[in-house]
Amino acid sequence: MTTDLKKEQKDLYAPPREPSMVDVPPTRFLMIDGQGDPNEIDFARAIETLYSVAYTLKFSMKAQGADFTVMPLEALWWAGNPEAFLKHDMSEWQWTAMIHQPDTVNTEMLTDAKAAAAKKKDLPALGLLRLETLAEGRCVHMMHIGPYDTEAPNIERMHDFMRAHGLDFAGKHHEIYLSDPRRTAPEKMKTVLRQPVR
Repeated sequence: MTTDLKKEQKDLYAPPREPSMVDVPPTRFLMIDGQGDPNEIDFARAIETLYSVAYTLKFSMKAQGADFTVMPLEALWWAGNPEAFLKHDMSEWQWTAMIHQPDTVNTEMLTDAKAAAAKKKDLPALGLLRLETLAEGRCVHMMHIGPYDTEAPNIERMHDFMRAHGLDFAGKHHEIYLSDPRRTAPEKMKTVLRQPVR
């Protein structure tokens, strides 16, 4: 059988189009940190490395009878100056690009997968790749439909929801990219927006 974490955790990957609450369990990710405009080469290299290693892990586990579906790209976003997001000043953005992994993936498996991936392709960001568990806990989330650059009103709606419920920020802005922008019309793209709160 093939494990599909997106289907098993529908409450995390298929939220409503209005802000709502969700409890997110500790989740294991492949991660790469970076800074600056996500349209530049560093972010592209991070994505290439994440997927190369994620698929290497998948095929390694499949050979052992434990296949799983590679999850969509996710990212954490923050800036020293929060206004950088509202002003869309991407030069100040910091990010962690990541892909959700099954709990069975461990550091030894990652070491083997990195070595195997490096033999097939030159991956400049490979040395930055790590396996880490992210514990977000209580979050506000919602589904955004449309291009990435139209997210701001929905992020504001989430912040309004937080204020109305007496909630404060407790972690980095989190996005889950459910659509492939190369194959999906911009107006139909789906992105989960998530904000840890307390």
